[in-house]
Amino acid sequence: MKTVKIGKRLVGDSQPCFIIAEAGSNHNGKLALAFKLIDVAADAGADAVKFQIFKADKLYVGKAGSADYLKAGKSIYEIIKEMEMPLPWVAKIAAHCRKKGVVFMCSAFDDDLLDIIDKYAPVHKIASYESGHLPFIRKVARKGKPAIMSTGASPLDEVRESVKVFLSTGNKKLMLMQCTAKYPAPASAMNLRAIAEMKKEFGVPVGLSDHSTDAYVSPVASVALGANLIEKHFTLSRKMKGPDHKFALEPNELAAMVSSIRQAEASLGDGKKKVEPEELELFLFAKRAVHAIKKIRKGEKFTSKNVAVLRPGKIKRGLHPRFYEIMLGKKAKRAISQWQGIQKGDF
Repeated sequence: MKTVKIGKRLVGDSQPCFIIAEAGSNHNGKLALAFKLIDVAADAGADAVKFQIFKADKLYVGKAGSADYLKAGKSIYEIIKEMEMPLPWVAKIAAHCRKKGVVFMCSAFDDDLLDIIDKYAPVHKIASYESGHLPFIRKVARKGKPAIMSTGASPLDEVRESVKVFLSTGNKKLMLMQCTAKYPAPASAMNLRAIAEMKKEFGVPVGLSDHSTDAYVSPVASVALGANLIEKHFTLSRKMKGPDHKFALEPNELAAMVSSIRQAEASLGDGKKKVEPEELELFLFAKRAVHAIKKIRKGEKFTSKNVAVLRPGKIKRGLHPRFYEIMLGKKAKRAISQWQGIQKGDF
């Protein structure tokens, strides 16, 4: 599988998981709050902070009504209108991300906003509900930058079509995200094994855009399954007003998630079964070996009465237990004291 570079970071197998703290629209229309979200994400150890920029007039059809899952008592148009990010913020937020050492990301939801974001973001994000919008995907790809495409509410055939359109532009820097389009998403609907399926199918980095409320289970399980990226919504407080706060992580949970992901990565190791350096002390002390259990004269035969397979402790260890049955009945080539380890050449 190929790797993709985002800023100074490589994303792909054998690379650390690229962690995106999804601020979305949780700034609640306040620039100072947007800056605070960036600070929190940087302190938590996230690699990137992602916002969203959209215009209500370019998202839904007129009179789209209300979204049942939000239970907000407002139309979707009213809600989105209230959440719009002012355009002058983009440069300021991008600058604050640079100052804090995190990658600036922002999902754009129409062509004009994509052009604005392109001036500041080193990577583009295609949201789940845009992942079948082939003209938009083509335009994102032609920017020539890396792109991450979420696949919530998308069957595999549609993902294939979208990937084909993206790659047909000559831009090969595509990454995918398994995503469940439910807010919050229950564990039973996460389908994390789709990460491995898409990695095998497309040969690109694949991660998880996680809408569950848990800080540990899905992110850590995804890393164990080979996820190359993790995206998770966060907020300063779930008590804040707005549609995305209730299923987002709070600052201490975001930091715990990042820490858990890094520990999970360290736990995976290199996949080669061996004695780890940290095991060497107890390997020498407690792994069984062949030792004399009483004095053995030179020329005396080895029997179950004078040798056994024991843990050597701090005595120099003897041969591997595989030699025990081989040496029985053979004669000792030297005198061996009680508890001494039987060595190669002693029979």
